[in-house]
Amino acid sequence: MIVDTHAHYLPQAMLEGLNNRGSDFPNIDCLNEDNVWKLGFSGGPLTRPILPGLRQSDTRLQWMDDQKIDAMVCGGWLDSFGYEIPDAEGKRWSQFINEHLLKACSESDRFAPLCSVPLQNGRMAAEVLEEALNAGFHGAMIGTQPKGGEGNLDDPDLDPFWEVASDRKAAIYLHPMFGCGDPRLLDYALINTVGRGIDTITAMSRLIFAGHLQKYSGMNFVLSHGGGGLPFLLGRLQMNHDHNPEWGNPRASLDACYYDTVVNDVKTLEFVCKVFGAGKVMMGSDYPFAFGDLEPRKIIEAADLTDSDKQSILGDVAERIFHLEDCGCAHS
Repeated sequence: MIVDTHAHYLPQAMLEGLNNRGSDFPNIDCLNEDNVWKLGFSGGPLTRPILPGLRQSDTRLQWMDDQKIDAMVCGGWLDSFGYEIPDAEGKRWSQFINEHLLKACSESDRFAPLCSVPLQNGRMAAEVLEEALNAGFHGAMIGTQPKGGEGNLDDPDLDPFWEVASDRKAAIYLHPMFGCGDPRLLDYALINTVGRGIDTITAMSRLIFAGHLQKYSGMNFVLSHGGGGLPFLLGRLQMNHDHNPEWGNPRASLDACYYDTVVNDVKTLEFVCKVFGAGKVMMGSDYPFAFGDLEPRKIIEAADLTDSDKQSILGDVAERIFHLEDCGCAHS
């Protein structure tokens, strides 16, 4: 089985369904002009346009056929998670996203959905994660900044969420947010080029040194974009631990994680595999975004890896981590 583990899906029916739920989401705006859809949260700026490929299932199935991909793990879209809205509304919003994503993914046995959770409140995030796993989700996709454009994942308020994730042995996919808070990144498309990696490095370094990856060791923790630069920084992270041994261990923490192949360079992929082993790497595309890797098999096939390692990356690891045998994907 060939599996794309890094894809985003915001069903069109969810956007249209907002028209009937306005009273439930007073802090969410939805704009549609000439079929260009955008969302807004708590009076802030509107999101980037929601790409047609992000909203549709038929075009993604055709793309999967063209790329010879059997199954797709579908997370939401980070811009739409709404971590900045009030807690109770945020919980309703995550449940609304999950309801529509689960329904959309049920239309084909080739999709395995990852739920959204309201990270602005750790207790509510734990409750929504439990609900979603019980409903058939294959894990959760979370952002790096649990208060919208700010906040930290090692905040003690989030401990209930991490406890449930570990106890349920859930797959938790960490994805960077779009805004990274550094004005130097506003030119040259640096938010996508550099900012995403910096965001992952910062959020993960806090989780590592807070000891979360060792304390909540039951979960399967997945990092997008090959770890966003963390493999290269492992030596410096470890030195920090050596100087402060009471903090979490970077090598032990990162060895326990999983990584996708969205690094856009064969030698970089080989390096990630050398640092952590091919058994910790899974194919990803970042579909439908052009800044991802929309021919994701090529980088794996071109890498200097054994055939066994390539098959592991193409699907074997993903089938185990995301429990794809439970959704029928393995039999498509």
